[in-house]
Amino acid sequence: MQTETREFRAEARFQRVSPQKARLVLDLIKGRGVEEALNTVAYTKKAVAPLVEKVLRSALQNANHLSQEQGLDVDLDNLYVKSAIANEGPRMKRIRPAPMGRAYRYQRRLSHIAISVAERAQADGLVHRVEEEPAAEGQPVKHAAKKAPAKKHAAKKAAPKKAAAKKPAKKAAAKKSAKKK
Repeated sequence: MQTETREFRAEARFQRVSPQKARLVLDLIKGRGVEEALNTVAYTKKAVAPLVEKVLRSALQNANHLSQEQGLDVDLDNLYVKSAIANEGPRMKRIRPAPMGRAYRYQRRLSHIAISVAERAQADGLVHRVEEEPAAEGQPVKHAAKKAPAKKHAAKKAAPKKAAAKKPAKKAAAKKSAKKK
């Protein structure tokens, strides 16, 4: 029986960082446990790292608050970062002075950062035991230890030799007739 895992999320919208730069940090924490993700972000030397840490802590607090409010049994130590995305927000158009009275336009990119955490599914048993069927009478039992060891290095195959390219029939016939004369 598989129970539905609950997902908790937090979002920071209209942040003054380009989505491309935010994704560099978000890719570091995807799929990691919350504790490991917090440590990773804390020691990342990117300007967006404190912002990502703030959003991750908010998602963790959302999980804590909702589990208490709704009576859910959520183990905060068992949470992991299920998804971490940075979507593009609106762009701010700006103008920079240029030589000879001209103006260059550029865009300041904004991003929406969303992080969701979920609880890892508990496996019933990590070790699976395989039972062998009993051998029929008169047949020996095969064990893995009795197998011959596999060869470590495969012998290299020699490259097939290429046959000499044949000359076209017309040129060969022309040369023969030239030699006869």
